[in-house]
Amino acid sequence: MKTTLFNYPEYAEIDGEKYHINTDFRVAIKCNELTMDKELDDMERGLAIIYLLFGEKGLKAVQHYDKLAEKAVYFLRCGIDDTFEENNEKPDMDFVEDMPYIEASFQSDFGINLENTKMHWWKFYNLMNGLSNSEMGNCCVLNRIRNLRNLDLREIKDAKTRKDLQEAKKRVALKKYQPKKKEATEEQLKSANEFIKALGL
Repeated sequence: MKTTLFNYPEYAEIDGEKYHINTDFRVAIKCNELTMDKELDDMERGLAIIYLLFGEKGLKAVQHYDKLAEKAVYFLRCGIDDTFEENNEKPDMDFVEDMPYIEASFQSDFGINLENTKMHWWKFYNLMNGLSNSEMGNCCVLNRIRNLRNLDLREIKDAKTRKDLQEAKKRVALKKYQPKKKEATEEQLKSANEFIKALGL
């Protein structure tokens, strides 16, 4: 994978063939979303990511699918083997849900308006890791939210403070990772209605 002066790859080379990469951070975020889309099978997911990153040329290069997939993983992981290592911890951030916080943090910390900026995914990722996060008060809004999500309420001794923080955690909880409420079946609803009628309510 060929890189720029700042070590940000711009295209992948396979068997002497160059494939330009769509390096914009928004594309990488979309690819990340696709990796978690359970409605797609592995083949559909892989082809969608190849198309997003390498365009029509990548999609038509059937002979290079396996290597393009490897290059895509390398690119999305910013060249770091353990960037997206699987673990059992609940995520404290989501690129899509938290984008308003991300935009506000880039604006406050770096003076960058992401809405009007085309930025390489690796640069975006590096800047994300450099956002202010200090206990001394210099902390961007994104990291304040992430710190709240990670806060262990068992360490809070004061009952009122603990309750207030618990409510705050609920307000900023990531919707994507909340357990889905089970919908009642038609039979359960019918049974409940009969029970209510029997009570004369």
